[in-house]
Amino acid sequence: MFKNTQAYSGFSVDNIPKAKEFYSNTLGLEVSEDYGMLRLHIATGAGILIYPKDNHVPATYTILNFPVDDIEQAIDGLTRRGVTFEQYPGVDEKGVHRGEGPFIAWFKDPAGNILSVLQEK
Repeated sequence: MFKNTQAYSGFSVDNIPKAKEFYSNTLGLEVSEDYGMLRLHIATGAGILIYPKDNHVPATYTILNFPVDDIEQAIDGLTRRGVTFEQYPGVDEKGVHRGEGPFIAWFKDPAGNILSVLQEK
């Protein structure tokens, strides 16, 4: 039924202008705005909808993963742009989990949603 659909994901934020600033300027993504909502345009061609929600509650799980070639370089660049990485149990001083699976570090958007950068080993 949906085999050929161009499905896309979405999530809420509590402040569209702050989200637009973060996703476009801090993360460097292409962002468009229509009807009071944002759309992230990523390299895969998939769209990601960001919509306002008055009673927004931040996601308690990772909503977006950004694969990178060099996690240290990505963390350093984002840190210079004001991003703070989460310090979960089992991560190193930069916030990188280096156990099973890819190297991964988590950070939050202005609405408190969890994002990550990850590097395949």
